[in-house]
Amino acid sequence: MTGPRRKTEEQGASRRRAAPFRCRLVVMAKTPVAGAVKTRLAREVGVAEATRFARHAGAALLGRIGFDPRWRTILAVAPDADVTGRCWSPRVSRIPQGGGDLGTRMQRIFDRVPPGPVLIVGTDVPGITPHHIAQAFRLLGRHDAVFGPAADGGYWLVGSKRRPSVLPIFTGVRWSSPHALADTLANLRGRSVGFVATLSDVDDASGMALTAAHFGRRILPHHLQRMKGPRSRWKWSRWASLCSGPSTTRK
Repeated sequence: MTGPRRKTEEQGASRRRAAPFRCRLVVMAKTPVAGAVKTRLAREVGVAEATRFARHAGAALLGRIGFDPRWRTILAVAPDADVTGRCWSPRVSRIPQGGGDLGTRMQRIFDRVPPGPVLIVGTDVPGITPHHIAQAFRLLGRHDAVFGPAADGGYWLVGSKRRPSVLPIFTGVRWSSPHALADTLANLRGRSVGFVATLSDVDDASGMALTAAHFGRRILPHHLQRMKGPRSRWKWSRWASLCSGPSTTRK
């Protein structure tokens, strides 16, 4: 066979061979069950509101970045038994997170997801946009790893090129502390690292108030849902400040 037809078939075969190396975005998510998610936030705004936030934050995130054709999205679910739960979108592939601390679970993702660059994010950072994800994948084209720093010293995104090998980057990291990013970077000494924008996650009522605009009515407390405009934002912030208790250790 010669000519354009053969060339087209060869190109198609090449694309099929390359498919396993496509970009993959893994979203780590806990089942939004009352008392099991956003425990620090729940101490300040109540269990019902914290659970509602977790549910809608996860749905909103998947709606923004979960179905972009530039990457394949995988949901890493905890607890493992809920991987087939009805609360997850049937349009997104799911895997169990497995046991261990955060670093163990993220390393397991890097070790087991099919070949190609991988990014990992959580569901409690309302500022994540498709632009951030696309930029992070571009950075992995010329760096071994990429991070999205968080304002508290941790990070909301971590990615690895995973070529020529998967790097063990989470050893000895002090999670839930201002040292998490620095500790992880120490494990990457001598490697090329890129960074995307610094964003904040939602751990308390003030963080929830600052990010309310990303969700609109879906996460506002019921008695504020009908308010609009600057007055609404002020009253929402005022409500959050009233709900805030004394500072606690991050969990």
